[in-house]
Amino acid sequence: MTAAPVAVRPAKLGDAAGRNLHERIANTLGERIVGGTPPPGRTLPTEIELCASLSVSRSALREAFKLLAAKRLIVSRQKVGTLVRPRTDWNMLDPEVLAWHLRVAPTDAFVTGLFEVRKIIEPSAAALAAERRSPEALARIEAALADMYRFQGGGGDLTEADLRFHQAILDATGNHFLASFGAVIESSLVASFQLSWHSGHHTPEYSMRQHQGVTEAIRDMRPSDAYAVMTQLLRSAIEDVRESLIRRQRADIHEGAA
Repeated sequence: MTAAPVAVRPAKLGDAAGRNLHERIANTLGERIVGGTPPPGRTLPTEIELCASLSVSRSALREAFKLLAAKRLIVSRQKVGTLVRPRTDWNMLDPEVLAWHLRVAPTDAFVTGLFEVRKIIEPSAAALAAERRSPEALARIEAALADMYRFQGGGGDLTEADLRFHQAILDATGNHFLASFGAVIESSLVASFQLSWHSGHHTPEYSMRQHQGVTEAIRDMRPSDAYAVMTQLLRSAIEDVRESLIRRQRADIHEGAA
């Protein structure tokens, strides 16, 4: 049975700096797909329909399709059209796919999945950093922590300092695969930090004590403590993110009812 196409809403492509036309097309369609328009298993509108609605050429659209196919979001089939693949097929570690999820609005399932991956990797990385950290690596962790303390009052970019803190711990392991992990999911880390710092579920002081505890365990080369404190830090962070998402949903409902 041929999957029924879903109509696409007219839209103008953004003029994002540094993006070619086909990249902007892929960005527009990628956000729609991640947002469920069309949902997995359904077909995109025809090339003629998309070219008309986006005011682009067929060659540019086909180049955009290649980008989306490489991220495993879509697949083209003869006599069927261009299908949205099941979510389980999507390359969720692709930076753009992650960014699209965050711009559309992160769901509880997305946040849960992200933190499950972080809980698998980051506590073990903290323990490994406690075993292997060099004086230089420790200095970078401590510098990021110091900036977090300084920026709590709004005098700097707290989220960026938090990202540097976690990346410095991954780097301190000396494992290049782990060091790359933070860069791969950077957009999701930044979004989760922004949500967790502003939810109010846990106080900033509480979060800072946890970051301080991880730093001290790595400094004193106590792997089991570094693992335990990082685990607790992530547990608290996901509670904060969920609280923030609930507040956003309530605000959206309130605005919709107004």
